[in-house]
Amino acid sequence: MPHSLETVARRSHTDGPAVALVTDGNDWHARALAKAFAALGGRAERLLLTSCRFDSTAPGGLYLPGFGRGLPDAVLVRTMSGGTFEAVTLRLGLLHALADLGVPVWNSARAIERCVDKSMTSFLLARAGLPTPATWATERRDQAVEIVRREKCPLVLKPLFGSQGRGLRLIRAPEDLPAPEQTAGGVYYLQRFVGVERGGYHDFRLLVSKGRVIAAMMRHSTHWVTNVKRGAKPVAAVADGAMRNLAIAAAAAVGADFAGVDIVYDRDERPMVLEVNSMPAWSGLQKTTPIDIAAALAGDLIAALAENRAQRGG
Repeated sequence: MPHSLETVARRSHTDGPAVALVTDGNDWHARALAKAFAALGGRAERLLLTSCRFDSTAPGGLYLPGFGRGLPDAVLVRTMSGGTFEAVTLRLGLLHALADLGVPVWNSARAIERCVDKSMTSFLLARAGLPTPATWATERRDQAVEIVRREKCPLVLKPLFGSQGRGLRLIRAPEDLPAPEQTAGGVYYLQRFVGVERGGYHDFRLLVSKGRVIAAMMRHSTHWVTNVKRGAKPVAAVADGAMRNLAIAAAAAVGADFAGVDIVYDRDERPMVLEVNSMPAWSGLQKTTPIDIAAALAGDLIAALAENRAQRGG
């Protein structure tokens, strides 16, 4: 039987916080975060979830390489690789377990699950009353055909799980819909196309952390897919109050401590949330702003830890 949380070895509060940085590799983002935590007196230990395990004989019931028989003070999830359903379930279970043991996890497994599944993101945005394109998700092609016929306007077919603009298709007629075996997992996730050509296509990426927007950029492209990884150009932008409030509300709707929120203006010049990313990259965004994004994220997490300790009275 795993030990109770009280018996798990924890670092002294006189030491800087030990943060488990969940990432698949030591990329630019991971190095920037490690440097930022070190500058704040903390220590970021890179953690591969594939190397972790449930262990009922260990304190807390978990084994995390790099933390001996103890636990980190906090966890920041930068990236989490895909895999089989069982493997992904195990990794998310580890994050759930850490939260159950009282370790702050940014972002929580619940928030990651809500954002990785685009249909759930759309559901939560609409339920919160936030402006977002009309969206449908179904496993049946006949239902998808019916939706395309009824809408009589372009729709975007997206992989339910996906990022960086990969696998997007513009659907203008039922015959544009691929067969189920040609879709990602046999699912049709369709979103009303609200992009407008205004000397090219534009949308905005806002990075939200701890209930505030810390940076924003406009992405400009000659193509309707405006992801930087697909060739779009990141341009510095100043988000107005309406856009900032919308991004903050979108992150809150999915329960994310930090998030990359994509916003586009429709034909009526109304801002609409396209997606919320719980594991956002920011190399393109960093090029457009003098703000040290890694330092801002690290500072927000450290501040949240201090607030938690003050509330617990220790």
